[in-house]
Amino acid sequence: GNVVSPYEIISKYGADTARLFILFAAPVERDLEWSDQGVEGAYRFLNRVWRIVGHFEEQIKSGPDTYDVNALTKEEKEVRRILHVTIRKVTEDIRDRFMFNTAISSIMELVNAFYTLQDKQNVNAGLARETALQMLKLLAPFAPHITEELWSRIAEGSVHEQKWPVWDEAATQQDEIEVVLQINGKVRDKIVVPANLDREALQEAALAQPRVKAHTDGKTVVKVICVPKKLVNIVVK
Repeated sequence: GNVVSPYEIISKYGADTARLFILFAAPVERDLEWSDQGVEGAYRFLNRVWRIVGHFEEQIKSGPDTYDVNALTKEEKEVRRILHVTIRKVTEDIRDRFMFNTAISSIMELVNAFYTLQDKQNVNAGLARETALQMLKLLAPFAPHITEELWSRIAEGSVHEQKWPVWDEAATQQDEIEVVLQINGKVRDKIVVPANLDREALQEAALAQPRVKAHTDGKTVVKVICVPKKLVNIVVK
């Protein structure tokens, strides 16, 4: 007798919220633990999708299907990178692993990234259009009703008749990355460096940082452990 009526959830939050929560709360092979807070969270997320599409509605409608990605600002390039990383992640999660919960989590991260542009002036209309349309395609299997409604406001046809998005591998690459700097295993600083920086140059950049120098002056550097794109650990005595 310990059950939750789906009709109560649907009447209060809508079918998309119920569907999204069930798919997000646990992998398909595990039992679902019901959570009222989880339902509320799914509902808030869908409202967040509604608001961000509404915010950029005019740019989405007027934006071109192709545009010069080199003209994007640093922030816009990062949103586009996250978009294509998300397309790859959701595609592989659905197609190869049936991991619907992690696919939805990736879409949530994309929506958060899209929101970082809402206070920016003159956001590239082509990027706004690409992000919104692809985002709705990715979300459509999980929330078919709201995505269809939003699609009808910004594009022609049905979202469920569109081709599945294809990611641009080049767009998923980062130009810059953040690297953690450690002294004897303890984090002392972080630096942003070019993503393609080699091991030797990364080591030199790490040793040149003021906070690193403050912890190494007067001490002997025993060795420097470089993990490209992740961290530099300087061992001193």
